[in-house]
Amino acid sequence: MPFHKYLADSKMFEYDRHYRECQQQNKPFIKSKINPAHGNSSITMDLMTCNYVFSKSEQNEIKKLIQDEIEFVNSNCKNSFNDYSVDEELIWIDGVSSDHVDFICRSLYDLSQNSHN
Repeated sequence: MPFHKYLADSKMFEYDRHYRECQQQNKPFIKSKINPAHGNSSITMDLMTCNYVFSKSEQNEIKKLIQDEIEFVNSNCKNSFNDYSVDEELIWIDGVSSDHVDFICRSLYDLSQNSHN
């Protein structure tokens, strides 16, 4: 079975299984879920499943990705962007448009792999 870069709108047991797979394969755990409060998605990336952390420059690259999404959501969606947090081991973003969830999740995963392989 191929490794999934992230899981979207899954059941809790599926997230749990994917978390364990990430631990076994030394990969970041990334999930997205629709936030019923505003209809946009919430994305979480956890590096506790792997043996690396994001550098300051990588964190800045992620913040730039998020800033682009904030501008898009606030100008093109009926719901505004909510909030985000970026540190060396955990990233959460609340308010991502459904059009960009796949792009952002894949971008986060790819950044982690390009920087730490």
